[in-house]
Amino acid sequence: MMSFGNAMPLVAALMLLLLAPSNANAAPCDTLIKLQLVNTTITSARIVSPGAFHLPPRRRGSVEFFTAFNRLPAFCRVEAIVSPSQDSHVEVEVWLPATAWNGKFLGVGNGGFAGSLSYFRLGEAVNSGYASASTDTGHRGNSRDSRWAIGHPEKQTDFDYRAVHEMTVVAKTAIQAFYGNTPEHSYFSSCSNGGRQGLMEA
Repeated sequence: MMSFGNAMPLVAALMLLLLAPSNANAAPCDTLIKLQLVNTTITSARIVSPGAFHLPPRRRGSVEFFTAFNRLPAFCRVEAIVSPSQDSHVEVEVWLPATAWNGKFLGVGNGGFAGSLSYFRLGEAVNSGYASASTDTGHRGNSRDSRWAIGHPEKQTDFDYRAVHEMTVVAKTAIQAFYGNTPEHSYFSSCSNGGRQGLMEA
């Protein structure tokens, strides 16, 4: 007779199989690491189990941000680096609900001078059924610090418009591969600098 402890890995494996997209044209999450996009390297593609995502160290949201990561459903987490120029290093994450996708894409933007991924907005989007994506816009740092742009015109271009567009290309390619369908509608949401970002992408 199989004990409860020995049965857990089997139960987990069966759950992940059940969480795979049902469309015949869809691909399993881990195969998205093989996506071929110009100037793009997919560094990771894996299913995150329900409630298993944890914020990176030193990332705390204010009270108005979504923080209930322990209640998130399972999702496919795709991480990528896009290098449209020799001085570009644009980090992108795409989160794809493993079940109950609402058929829509929600790109999420940044505040200030960006410099980090918007995990809070990614979590809020996936929790509401959206496929979502975020970018650091090509640099890491405090959103009030613009020193990264000094002497780096390509990084300035990434921040100005290119990173959000590259993020969107990666996201829609991943959505097509994972679900076997393109989004029915695409949206963009953010605060502060996000208004400019959305307008530039439009």
